[in-house]
Formats: sequence, structure tokens, C-alpha cells
Amino acid sequence: MALKNVLLEIGTEEIPSRFIPDALASLKKSAESALEASRIAFQEVRVYATPRRLVVTALNVDEMQSAMVELLKGPPFDSAYDSQGNPTRAAIGFAKGKGVPVEALREMEVGGVRYVAAEVKQESRRTIEVLPDLLRGLIEGLTFPKSMYWGKSGVRFARPIRWIVALADDQVIPFTYGDVTSGRTTSGHRFMGRKAIEVGNAADFMELLYDNKVILDQEKRLQKMKSAIANLKRDFPGNFEVEMDPKILEENLYLVEFPVPFIGSFDERYLEIPEQVLTTSMKKNQKYLAVRNMDKGGKLANYFVGVSNNLVADMGIIREGNERVLRARLEDAAFFWDEDRKKPLATNVERLKSVTYQEKLGSVYDKVMKTQKLALWLCDKLGMGDIRTLVERAAYLSKADLLTSMVFEFTELQGVMGEAYARCNGEDPRVSLALREQYLPQMAGGETPSDDVGAVLGLAERVHIIAACHKAGLEPTGSQDPYALRRAARCINEILWARKYDLDMEAAVGESCLINELDDAMKVKILDFIKQRLLVQLKEKGYDHELATLAISVIGRVPNQALRLIEALTAVKEEAWFTGLVSSAVRVRNILAKTEEGGESVPQEALMSKQAEKALWGEVQRLEAPVRKALDSYDWEKLMQLLSELSPVVSSFFDDVMVMAPDEAVRNNRLVLLRRCNALFKEVGDLGALKL
Repeated sequence: MALKNVLLEIGTEEIPSRFIPDALASLKKSAESALEASRIAFQEVRVYATPRRLVVTALNVDEMQSAMVELLKGPPFDSAYDSQGNPTRAAIGFAKGKGVPVEALREMEVGGVRYVAAEVKQESRRTIEVLPDLLRGLIEGLTFPKSMYWGKSGVRFARPIRWIVALADDQVIPFTYGDVTSGRTTSGHRFMGRKAIEVGNAADFMELLYDNKVILDQEKRLQKMKSAIANLKRDFPGNFEVEMDPKILEENLYLVEFPVPFIGSFDERYLEIPEQVLTTSMKKNQKYLAVRNMDKGGKLANYFVGVSNNLVADMGIIREGNERVLRARLEDAAFFWDEDRKKPLATNVERLKSVTYQEKLGSVYDKVMKTQKLALWLCDKLGMGDIRTLVERAAYLSKADLLTSMVFEFTELQGVMGEAYARCNGEDPRVSLALREQYLPQMAGGETPSDDVGAVLGLAERVHIIAACHKAGLEPTGSQDPYALRRAARCINEILWARKYDLDMEAAVGESCLINELDDAMKVKILDFIKQRLLVQLKEKGYDHELATLAISVIGRVPNQALRLIEALTAVKEEAWFTGLVSSAVRVRNILAKTEEGGESVPQEALMSKQAEKALWGEVQRLEAPVRKALDSYDWEKLMQLLSELSPVVSSFFDDVMVMAPDEAVRNNRLVLLRRCNALFKEVGDLGALKL
């Protein structure tokens, strides 16, 4: 008979909401792994969380472990017994270590070698006997970004543990963690529930909590929150929509045990402040949802929606308290906005000389000047002379907003405030926009710059950062990447792809190395790093590793064209002519690998007795120039067409011609032909390395 419900509740002080999603995923995985490792069958593991509790339940758990018989390999058979067949010390020690009589050892063969082996049987135990250590291990195994010590026990957890409920149906699973012993007493909502609730059976747990104003299931809690927010719409004095930001919803989900949404408002005069300042203040500090006026084109309204963890008779008290807190925040923002606009943004640039970027790399001003120099070079390289003046100005102002009061308070608004202040100063709209768009994309697959000025500035800064950090020895190592160089390389490729810039990264890195006074060896190291990131990104897009490697070997220095080439290769990789060409390339490479390089580079037609070899030689001569032209012009469709014309000719050659002919002159001539053919293959990468 199975245990219908095995329950573990870890009751705590309020856990930070950002810790909980990862903790839930870890708890579920650990519970499943622990049960499987303990040979305990179960139907399903479910996990739940609120700010004050982490819960895991296992359904329909077998009452007994399954027994297990293992055959454990010991020393080689010849070492285990002497010439008379008596067990040696090696056999005796192995048998003793495994808890079996030496007479019970048996023979097993692994890889053609005979060994002695011990058959060890692990008897099954009652699940209820295994669970105490298993559940304690689940608690011990949880890790958090930050943990706390409390009391004198020395154990750590996200927040102090105040109670533990551990039940197998109606039986307590006894164990101690730190100074807390498991039992059947849980706690309801901090304000609206009973402090001590006896759980008679694990099956009743969720219902008991619900009766005490705790909605344990986070999915149901989210549904209630969204439903209640939707019902608030009728309380708005007009056509308003709540901005259902997924991140804010998730934060609120793990800040409350019983969600009670409410509407608040603020003075309309604060709407004069840039919208992102208001929403950042609401979201970052107060976890509020913004409200938009749909009658005014979706502009921000002077309302917000908060989520309380307490249902009181007069929700006006909750609303007024939250409005008072937000008013203070917005008053600060209004002050910063007014003060920062009293002087032009450009006056901050000289002050950047006193701001250290990195101790080995000088000031932020130094970084700005080097980025500006590289950005102007990029303008020339990309044929964008018409925006050169705009890029120069944007680069000059690019970090000026770092010294504003607003960005000091809200660092995530860098760039956003640069744009806002630049517009107030009358800067060119494209320059202003570039001050924000230089930071795009902010995440993988995120929004990219919409204008060339911001795109060029963003490229220049990221290339400079990669080069400068390599100069200072700050390149990524393992999982450590303190200056986000991997992300910088990723953003370079995403910008190049989105804007379709055919930028030669070898030239760009070379120019940055000149600006940063780096030698050729460092240039090669940086290019290898950037190409490795390109390979990762192409694979993330779903392309084959071999095709991505091939594309990078051909045109990796121009990431935009590497993507175009792999698209063309992927389109034809299943076609018969392409698989045939790859097979032929493999044969050519294998044959040439077994022969020495000759001095001849042109085969003699007089020694060609087979029509197939004459045809191949003619086709190679015909295609050499067009293939190079297609490569130089990035005409990948034309390249695929040319290769498709070559494929049947190469296949016919191998069908009709014996390369290693008895006649030495004929054989050598055919090898010269294959070397010439292989050289053509290498123009489009190492086709022979593909595995199709």
C-alpha cells in the first residue's frame, strides 16, 4: 500500500522574493533525485512557495524501497588467486570490503579482461525509515544567493527556519535541522490566520492553510491576483489599462500569501518627469504596476496598482500609506530632474576625468575618447560619412549622464536619462536617441538600435571594452566574466545582424588594438574570443556545429555574412548534390593525406586518358574564378549554384577513375588534379569535415 502524500514544509521568516523561483526548481529536482537514488517509487513531486514557506509533496510513494543487487568489479582474476587457486590478499581484502565471503566471489569479464566480482544485495527498507535523512538532506541541499546564520546551531538558510512540518499521510517523519524538530504544527497567515495549526493528515494541509488565508499553490495565487486586478478596472474613472509586467507580477506573487490588489494615485504634476523615471521608481522600490490611459494613446496615468498581503476592513488606510511612500520617492525624482537640467549635459564630460573606469585602464573620460576614435573609424569603414559628426557628438556625450543625480539614484536609467537631458539641451534628435540606444540590446534577443548613430556607438564601445579588458588581463575565465565581455561580443553580433552591417571584425579589432597599444598576439587572442562567441550564437540559433564552424572558417571575420552563408548551407545540406560533394571532399582529403605534396600545380592533359578526369579538370578551371568572385561579393546563392555544378563531375571522377594507377606518371598527375580540386574545396571551407 502506497503513502498517498509525503509532505515537507519549511516554515521561515520572509524569504526575499527573488530567491524563490530558483529555490523551487532546485527543491523539485532534488526531491525527485533523492527519491530515485533511494529506490523509492513515486507518482509525482510538486513544489509550492510563499514568502514564509517552501513546500514539497510527493504523491503515491511506495511504502518500501526496492531491493537492489549490484555486481561490483574487483581486482583482476590473475591477481585475486595464486597458481594453486587460493585467494590472495587482494581477493580477501576486496571480499571483506564488500561484506561477502571470499568463497562467494565470482568471475566477470570487462573488455576482454577477467576480474573477480562480488554480488552485493541491498535489502529494502520501509520508506518511513528512509525519509528522515532524505528530507533533512533536501533542506541542507538548498542554496541561495545569500544565506543567514541564526541561533547557536550553525546551520544556514535564506532566512531563519521557525517550524518544519514533515508527514507521511498522518505519521510524523521525525528529524531535526539546526534547533528545529519536525512535527505536524504549521502556521497560518501572519496577520489573518492562526499562529499554530495542527495538521492531522498531509492530505488536509493545503485546505487548512487556505482556511487561514494562505493560498499555497503559486499558480492559483497568481490567478487570484490577476483576477482581482482585472476587477479593479471598473474602479478607474475612465479607459485605463494596468500594465501587467511579468517581472513585477512574479515579485508580488512571492511577496504575499493572500494577494489583495488596490488602486493608488499620485499628483498629475509628476507626469512631467520622464515616464521611465516614474515607472522605475514604482517598480524598483514599491513593486507597483503602472497604469496607462488608453484615451491618451497609452500614456502613463497618475495611478498605480499595488498588491497588499493584508485584507483590512478599510483598504483606504493601505492605499494612503502606499501613496505617501510613493509621493516621497517621486518628490526626490522631481528634484533630481529639475537640478540636473540646470546645466547642459556636456558640462559633465570633463568631470569624467575624475571617475575611474578601471584602475588599470584609466578614467571614464579616457574610455570615452578611445570609444569616440573607434566610432569615427567605424563610420569611415562602413561608408557612413554622412553621420560622422553625429557619431562624434554622441560618443562625446555617451557617459555624461553617469554624473547626474538621477542616474546616481537609479543606475538602470543610464542612457535613458542621457537621451532625456540631451533633448532638453537641444541636441540633434539622433544624437539624443543614440545615448539610449548605445546600450541595446540589453539581453539576448532583445531590442537592437533603430538608428545607425546608436548602433555604431554601441559597436565601438563593445569592441573597445573587449580589447581594453584583454589588455588589463580581465578576460573571462570559466564562469567568471566580471566585465561582461561575453555579453559584449554577443551584442556586437546581434547589432551586426539586425543592422545588416558587413563589418570586418579583424579590421575593427585591429584598429582597437592600435588605439589601445596592443600587439598582434593579443589581437589574435581577441579575435579567437569573438569567433568563439559567434560559434555559440550560431549554434543557439539551431544551426549544426559543423556548418557553423565551416561558415566561420570561410567568412567569420564578417559575422553578418557568416550568418548569411550558414543560412545558404542549411538550405542545401539535405540535397543529394551537397551530400555527394561532401562525400567526394572526404575522399579527396583522405587520399591526399596519404601522399606527399608534389611540385606540380597544374596537371598535364596529355596524361589524362579518362573522360571523367578531363571533365573534372575542365570544371575546376571553369569554376575557380567564379567561386572566388562569389566569395568576394558574398553571393552565397551563386556559390551554392557553382558547387552544385561541380558535385556530379567530382562524383563521376571517382566512379570512373582509379586515382592510384599502376603507372607512376598517371598516378602523380591525378594526384595533382585532386590537389587542385582540393584547393577549390578549401576556398569554401573544409567540406570534408562535415558529418551529414
